Amino acid sequence: MRDAPDERIIEATLRCVARWGVAKTTLDDVAREARCGRATIYRAFPGGKQAVLSATLQHELHRAVATIDEAVRDLDSLEEVLVIGTTAAARLIREHDALSFLTAHEPIAFDKLGHVFDAAAACAAPHLARFLPEGDAARAAEWVTRVVLTYTFNPAPSTDLRDEADARQLVRTFFLPALSPQIVTSSRS
Repeated sequence: MRDAPDERIIEATLRCVARWGVAKTTLDDVAREARCGRATIYRAFPGGKQAVLSATLQHELHRAVATIDEAVRDLDSLEEVLVIGTTAAARLIREHDALSFLTAHEPIAFDKLGHVFDAAAACAAPHLARFLPEGDAARAAEWVTRVVLTYTFNPAPSTDLRDEADARQLVRTFFLPALSPQIVTSSRS
């Protein structure tokens, strides 16, 4: 766990990015927002702006994973894990002030989001493993998270994955048939 100055700097960075974006946020902005000096930032995060941004991304990934884990931990069906996990992830992303600013004003290059895809898949895999054949969970988690993140960062006009009904439609139409055809076939009989 980070100490209080580190947390203050990370929270200040999130507020600055939500206000001005990554490109226009400076360490002076972060220092003012965190009510500390630039030297404090450099002591906490050697490497300057890039180090602060990396730590902030890691902090937010850990927070998101913990939130999603908590939401799906005790669910007892693959469908519910997928629906609730999808809506939780979509809400975290779409309702995150800094990500909202970046999505609207700074292009997000998906080829630069490897850590995000990896963290999302690592979060999903153990939950999917409870319902899928041994060895399939990691690959399924990677595929599901790529679809969810793509729909969330670049929403289709008719699909809002924050809405449980829209998420359930996606899960029932595409995820469940692809992940466990034997379950879908037997439930239609």
